[in-house]
Amino acid sequence: MTFEMGINVLPECIRVILIAMVPFGELRVAIPLGFNSFNMDSIQAYVLVYVLSVIGNMIPVVPLLLFLEPVSNWLRRYRVFDRFFDWLFARTRRYDHRMEKYGALGLIPFVAIPLPVTGAWTACAAAFVFGIHFRYAFPAILAGVMIAGVIVTLLCVMGVFVISG
Repeated sequence: MTFEMGINVLPECIRVILIAMVPFGELRVAIPLGFNSFNMDSIQAYVLVYVLSVIGNMIPVVPLLLFLEPVSNWLRRYRVFDRFFDWLFARTRRYDHRMEKYGALGLIPFVAIPLPVTGAWTACAAAFVFGIHFRYAFPAILAGVMIAGVIVTLLCVMGVFVISG
Protein backbone atom coordinates (compact mmCIF):
# COMPACT_ATOMS: atom_id res chain seq x y z
CA MET A 1 0.00 0.00 0.00
CA THR A 2 1.44 3.37 -0.96
CA PHE A 3 0.79 6.55 0.94
CA GLU A 4 -0.72 9.39 -1.06
CA MET A 5 -1.45 12.77 0.48
CA GLY A 6 -5.05 13.70 -0.17
CA ILE A 7 -8.07 15.44 1.30
CA ASN A 8 -9.10 12.30 3.21
CA VAL A 9 -5.80 12.40 5.12
CA LEU A 10 -6.36 15.91 6.53
CA PRO A 11 -8.74 14.89 9.36
CA GLU A 12 -6.31 12.17 10.46
CA CYS A 13 -3.44 14.68 10.45
CA ILE A 14 -5.43 17.07 12.62
CA ARG A 15 -6.36 14.24 14.96
CA VAL A 16 -2.70 13.24 15.42
CA ILE A 17 -1.75 16.86 16.20
CA LEU A 18 -4.62 17.28 18.68
CA ILE A 19 -3.85 14.02 20.48
CA ALA A 20 -0.17 15.02 20.75
CA MET A 21 -1.22 18.32 22.37
CA VAL A 22 -3.04 16.62 25.26
CA PRO A 23 -1.01 16.55 28.49
CA PHE A 24 -1.82 12.92 29.30
CA GLY A 25 -0.18 10.89 26.59
CA GLU A 26 1.30 13.50 24.27
CA LEU A 27 3.17 11.92 21.34
CA ARG A 28 3.50 8.68 23.28
CA VAL A 29 -0.16 8.12 22.40
CA ALA A 30 -0.40 10.15 19.18
CA ILE A 31 2.24 8.16 17.28
CA PRO A 32 0.76 4.67 17.80
CA LEU A 33 -2.77 5.97 17.21
CA GLY A 34 -1.57 7.77 14.09
CA PHE A 35 0.01 4.60 12.75
CA ASN A 36 -3.22 2.74 13.42
CA SER A 37 -5.40 5.49 11.88
CA PHE A 38 -3.42 5.78 8.68
CA ASN A 39 -3.17 1.97 8.33
CA MET A 40 0.25 2.47 6.81
CA ASP A 41 3.28 0.62 5.70
CA SER A 42 5.36 3.29 3.98
CA ILE A 43 8.29 5.33 5.27
CA GLN A 44 6.59 8.60 4.22
CA ALA A 45 3.61 7.82 6.44
CA TYR A 46 5.85 7.02 9.42
CA VAL A 47 7.70 10.29 8.93
CA LEU A 48 4.40 12.19 8.59
CA VAL A 49 3.03 10.80 11.86
CA TYR A 50 6.33 11.53 13.64
CA VAL A 51 6.46 15.14 12.37
CA LEU A 52 2.77 15.79 13.14
CA SER A 53 3.21 14.36 16.64
CA VAL A 54 6.27 16.49 17.38
CA ILE A 55 4.47 19.60 16.10
CA GLY A 56 1.38 18.80 18.15
CA ASN A 57 3.42 18.06 21.26
CA MET A 58 5.30 21.37 20.95
CA ILE A 59 2.28 23.64 20.29
CA PRO A 60 1.39 24.00 24.00
CA VAL A 61 5.03 24.44 25.04
CA VAL A 62 5.38 28.07 23.93
CA PRO A 63 2.31 29.38 25.80
CA LEU A 64 3.11 27.22 28.82
CA LEU A 65 6.67 28.51 29.08
CA LEU A 66 5.61 32.12 28.52
CA PHE A 67 2.43 32.27 30.59
CA LEU A 68 2.60 29.60 33.29
CA GLU A 69 3.96 32.01 35.90
CA PRO A 70 1.47 34.88 35.41
CA VAL A 71 -1.49 32.52 35.04
CA SER A 72 -0.52 30.46 38.09
CA ASN A 73 -0.07 33.63 40.16
CA TRP A 74 -3.53 34.83 39.12
CA LEU A 75 -5.17 31.43 39.70
CA ARG A 76 -3.59 31.01 43.12
CA ARG A 77 -6.14 33.51 44.44
CA TYR A 78 -8.59 30.59 44.41
CA ARG A 79 -8.13 27.83 46.96
CA VAL A 80 -8.61 24.89 44.57
CA PHE A 81 -5.95 26.21 42.19
CA ASP A 82 -3.63 27.13 45.04
CA ARG A 83 -3.77 23.51 46.24
CA PHE A 84 -3.26 22.23 42.68
CA PHE A 85 -0.15 24.39 42.16
CA ASP A 86 1.20 23.39 45.56
CA TRP A 87 0.80 19.73 44.50
CA LEU A 88 2.33 20.37 41.06
CA PHE A 89 5.33 22.22 42.43
CA ALA A 90 5.94 19.64 45.18
CA ARG A 91 5.82 16.89 42.55
CA THR A 92 8.16 18.80 40.24
CA ARG A 93 10.64 19.63 43.00
CA ARG A 94 11.36 15.89 43.38
CA TYR A 95 13.69 16.39 40.40
CA ASP A 96 15.55 19.21 42.18
CA HIS A 97 18.92 17.45 42.24
CA ARG A 98 18.90 16.92 38.45
CA MET A 99 17.87 20.47 37.68
CA GLU A 100 20.49 21.97 39.98
CA LYS A 101 23.21 19.84 38.44
CA TYR A 102 22.27 20.04 34.76
CA GLY A 103 19.92 23.03 34.40
CA ALA A 104 18.10 23.15 31.06
CA LEU A 105 20.09 20.15 29.80
CA GLY A 106 18.37 18.07 32.48
CA LEU A 107 15.09 18.63 30.67
CA ILE A 108 16.29 16.69 27.60
CA PRO A 109 16.50 13.20 29.15
CA PHE A 110 13.50 13.96 31.35
CA VAL A 111 11.33 14.47 28.24
CA ALA A 112 13.18 11.99 26.00
CA ILE A 113 12.43 8.93 28.11
CA PRO A 114 8.89 8.02 27.04
CA LEU A 115 7.36 7.27 30.41
CA PRO A 116 4.11 8.58 31.87
CA VAL A 117 4.30 12.10 33.30
CA THR A 118 7.74 12.86 31.83
CA GLY A 119 6.63 14.80 28.77
CA ALA A 120 6.73 18.37 27.55
CA TRP A 121 3.93 19.59 29.84
CA THR A 122 5.74 18.46 32.98
CA ALA A 123 9.03 19.81 31.63
CA CYS A 124 7.39 23.23 31.23
CA ALA A 125 6.30 23.07 34.87
CA ALA A 126 9.84 22.07 35.86
CA ALA A 127 11.31 24.95 33.84
CA PHE A 128 8.93 27.34 35.59
CA VAL A 129 9.59 25.96 39.08
CA PHE A 130 13.37 25.99 38.63
CA GLY A 131 13.48 29.36 36.86
CA ILE A 132 14.86 28.09 33.53
CA HIS A 133 14.43 30.82 30.93
CA PHE A 134 12.46 30.27 27.74
CA ARG A 135 15.51 30.53 25.47
CA TYR A 136 17.10 27.54 27.25
CA ALA A 137 13.99 25.54 28.10
CA PHE A 138 12.37 25.54 24.66
CA PRO A 139 15.27 23.96 22.70
CA ALA A 140 15.87 21.43 25.50
CA ILE A 141 12.21 20.39 25.53
CA LEU A 142 12.16 20.25 21.71
CA ALA A 143 15.22 17.98 21.70
CA GLY A 144 13.61 15.72 24.31
CA VAL A 145 10.34 15.56 22.37
CA MET A 146 12.16 14.68 19.16
CA ILE A 147 14.14 11.91 20.88
CA ALA A 148 11.01 10.54 22.56
CA GLY A 149 9.28 10.59 19.16
CA VAL A 150 12.07 8.56 17.60
CA ILE A 151 11.95 6.04 20.45
CA VAL A 152 8.15 5.64 20.29
CA THR A 153 8.24 5.43 16.48
CA LEU A 154 10.90 2.71 16.56
CA LEU A 155 8.97 0.79 19.23
CA CYS A 156 5.84 0.98 17.06
CA VAL A 157 7.67 -0.08 13.90
CA MET A 158 9.15 -3.05 15.77
CA GLY A 159 5.67 -3.94 17.03
CA VAL A 160 6.61 -3.49 20.69
CA PHE A 161 4.20 -0.60 21.31
CA VAL A 162 0.82 -0.79 19.58
CA ILE A 163 -2.49 0.89 20.38
CA SER A 164 -5.58 -0.40 18.61
CA GLY A 165 -8.16 2.21 17.76
